[in-house]
Amino acid sequence: MRPGVPSGGHVLQRTMTAMAGSSIHDEIVAEVSSWNDVTTGPGRFGSTRFLVGRRELGHLHGDTVLDLPLPKEVKSELLAEGVVDRHRYTPPDSGWATFRINSTAGVATAIELLRDQHERALRRAPRPA
Repeated sequence: MRPGVPSGGHVLQRTMTAMAGSSIHDEIVAEVSSWNDVTTGPGRFGSTRFLVGRRELGHLHGDTVLDLPLPKEVKSELLAEGVVDRHRYTPPDSGWATFRINSTAGVATAIELLRDQHERALRRAPRPA
């Protein structure tokens, strides 16, 4: 658990979703899929992937977990700041990180992280689809 993040995030998550009338997953998918060149599709373990061409921006597991393939220096900074956690199943030296969505502010942060990924992807040479 990160400092400043309340425990029981799943209960908070369900409460926020019930109050909002739509899921956090749906809110993030609607926002990110509206960006230029972004497509969505099914990922592993029931996730929703966000892609620009063949380049993955990240994938969302339900309403609470966003996994991101970050440049290693960005991952290091975000880990040091306590924004993301190490991805639970990838090697520690990979760029993969996990962001846990535990609040309404977490939704905005998840979208911001994906926006940064989107901007990096658009600056790179395109990969054919």
